[in-house]
Amino acid sequence: MTGTEGTIMGEPVISLRQVTAELGARPVLRGIDLTVGRGEVVALLGANGSGKSTAVRTIIGQVPVTSGTVELFGTPRRSFRDWARVGYVPQRTTAAGGVPATVTEIVSSGRLARTRFGVFRRADREAVRGALELVGMADRAKDSVTALSGGQHQRVLIARALVAEPELLIMDEPMAGVDLASQEVLARTLEQQVAAGTTVLLVLHELGPLEPLIDRAVVLRDGCVLHDGPPPRAVGQHALPGHDHVHPHAPTGAEPIRTGLLS
Repeated sequence: MTGTEGTIMGEPVISLRQVTAELGARPVLRGIDLTVGRGEVVALLGANGSGKSTAVRTIIGQVPVTSGTVELFGTPRRSFRDWARVGYVPQRTTAAGGVPATVTEIVSSGRLARTRFGVFRRADREAVRGALELVGMADRAKDSVTALSGGQHQRVLIARALVAEPELLIMDEPMAGVDLASQEVLARTLEQQVAAGTTVLLVLHELGPLEPLIDRAVVLRDGCVLHDGPPPRAVGQHALPGHDHVHPHAPTGAEPIRTGLLS
């Protein structure tokens, strides 16, 4: 079950309740609520500095929560241990792009949680090959990641996340700085994951080729949720600069969302 209905009736895979977080002494998240139901595809949208990346980093435990609660698969994050169920693709600029490793080695590192005592068996090696084929990088398996283009490197990071066959996939700006050909490959890859029932949370500046896959958009501004519902492009605004959409539950006098700020 997808869309807003899935959030209400589906099993919550991600649940944030009144979460606040700081970076240094600066408040970044200001009491946000976010629920992602099983099988749902949710996009986190907003301008730079709105709190999108911080929100996903609180979910995976990279940023401590000042107050509020975070749950994964119904378990408080502080008690959650089954990380093989979660695939995470960081922003490409924050991933270790200069590591002198081969494409296969990078992707294989994502499979470790599924191995027994770190020993790779035939099924694990097949999973690595399958993940590389899925993102169109099987022919570069033995190449150093330092020799790849930005788009190819992003494909490798996504293969690393997919090789563990996660139930939840969290991606932070997967299309940023990626060439059109790689964008199309990534969109097809994600479409296959969604068809297989994977729950997806995406941080995006704009929907782009992923728009048809998005069930729901959550728009952040200054660490607050201003919109949680249909993607801005699906509410009759067509994402034209200067077109506003006000969250139906926003407090009186709240600044409207200008969809042109999302790109």
